[in-house]
Amino acid sequence: MRFYFQFICILLLSVCSSCSNTAQTKGTVSPDEFEKGIQQKNIQLLDTRTAGEYRNGHISGALQADWTNEQQFTDRTSHLDKNKPVYIYCQSGARSGEAAKYLREQGFKDVVNMQGGLSAWRKNGKNIEATDVSKPQMSRSDYDLATSSHNLVLVDFGAEWCPPCKKMEPVLAEFIKEQGEKVKLVKMDGGNEIELMKNLKVDALPTFILYKKGQETIRKQGIMTKEELNAWVN
Repeated sequence: MRFYFQFICILLLSVCSSCSNTAQTKGTVSPDEFEKGIQQKNIQLLDTRTAGEYRNGHISGALQADWTNEQQFTDRTSHLDKNKPVYIYCQSGARSGEAAKYLREQGFKDVVNMQGGLSAWRKNGKNIEATDVSKPQMSRSDYDLATSSHNLVLVDFGAEWCPPCKKMEPVLAEFIKEQGEKVKLVKMDGGNEIELMKNLKVDALPTFILYKKGQETIRKQGIMTKEELNAWVN
């Protein structure tokens, strides 16, 4: 009887330990598994590091939202699809682990964190890409020339790695198609035009600014509808 009782205790401890380990590793995969996962269709890849870290090297196709910047992270991730898998990473796995927990609490159904982060990714010999920091920035005089080159000029400060900017792409494409030659669209790379953004007091991406005959008439940060854009120019 005593042996049976000891056996049950050992079995229960083993199950509890197994459940604890599973809970700790749930949603966290190795770099190899992570790489396989991001090759699937309809996934969202998110880099939770700072913009500077991202520019120095990131996984191709990754969006960026800084976990240490609460407002930025909340805003950018609000534009992700909660029903599509989110593959998430940082430099070592700690920040992205916390960010993954937050996203799950917000209702994201499938969040996968990479164990060891980008450091482990690189140790496994996997490729990264870096932003071209040598790319020249536009001068204020060239910017003024561009914004006065047409009667109505809509400037879009955005970036390929910015979730709300990606969400705006089809809206802008449809808007410009409908407006034809009435409105000229000038796209500015928010990841590169740092000095110009400081000069113009552009603090977030995306930011839209409408110029009429070279003069700023209105601006807005964040997502816009096609109806809002039409109201600006009509």
